[in-house]
Amino acid sequence: MADAIEWTNASPDHLVWRYPDNRISWGSQLIVMENQAAIFYRDGKALDTFLAGRHKLTTSSMPGLVGWLQKKVKGDVFEATCIFISRSQFQGKYGGRGQTSDLAPLMFHGNFWFRVKEPKIFTNEVVSNQNAFSTKKVNDFLRSFMNERIIDEFAHFDLQAVFTQLDETSLKVKTKVRMNFERIGLELVDLKFEGLDTTEKYRERLFWLKTGGVSGQQVMGSETIKDSAESLGKSPGAGFGAGMGFMGAAAGMMGGQGQGGQQQGGAGGTPAGAKFCAQCGTGLEGAKFCPNCGSKVG
Repeated sequence: MADAIEWTNASPDHLVWRYPDNRISWGSQLIVMENQAAIFYRDGKALDTFLAGRHKLTTSSMPGLVGWLQKKVKGDVFEATCIFISRSQFQGKYGGRGQTSDLAPLMFHGNFWFRVKEPKIFTNEVVSNQNAFSTKKVNDFLRSFMNERIIDEFAHFDLQAVFTQLDETSLKVKTKVRMNFERIGLELVDLKFEGLDTTEKYRERLFWLKTGGVSGQQVMGSETIKDSAESLGKSPGAGFGAGMGFMGAAAGMMGGQGQGGQQQGGAGGTPAGAKFCAQCGTGLEGAKFCPNCGSKVG
């Protein structure tokens, strides 16, 4: 047993360190450096906390531990775990995959900066509960913790809001994550998104939504028709005209609606001789006007 308990080889990247000997003598000197905290831990609970300075371990300086041990003290030695926590600022990385409220896949990654604000709460909530007595285990937990909170928060926004109102959306996500960090004794200094993306299908959907004049219902309807056309085209014996009819309907839904839902004329019309209406995909059978939507043929 050493007469002085201290964390002498701490590097700028080390967040937590456990003193290797659980048998400690009353009267020992505890040396805590600047930007450190030392916490005595016993049976799953953080007890006495010491900040920077030189401390003599006595029954008067450790009321929490003495109250916990009661009559378990044997002579000049007691058993407890001394955990050192760095209170410096650290950088972490996060990255994961979630989905928006409209079930669009969302991939994200970035960096976050944090520091231990409440060492005792941090020890109880993270070090003890996660059995994370090393910097690596704490970092692994925080990365997972961050990813889960970001996924949960993005699930409250639709795809269009995430990408067209990114500053506002990311601020709301940061606020929620910051509140969750405080619950485990941490201060979230900053959080930055370095990458935010979705799949090709949803990027195309986002393009149509951002160009204006096309509603989400129109985009979804267009995708349904195009998917049906692709499936029909792959079916045995499917006719070319049927697939083209479905695709014509998709084009009509994306570009054939003007303000107030009124149909636009001109270049979007159905050419003469077509078997299917370019606006809605209805069979024409030689008609001059579509029997469904009234579009002129030719």
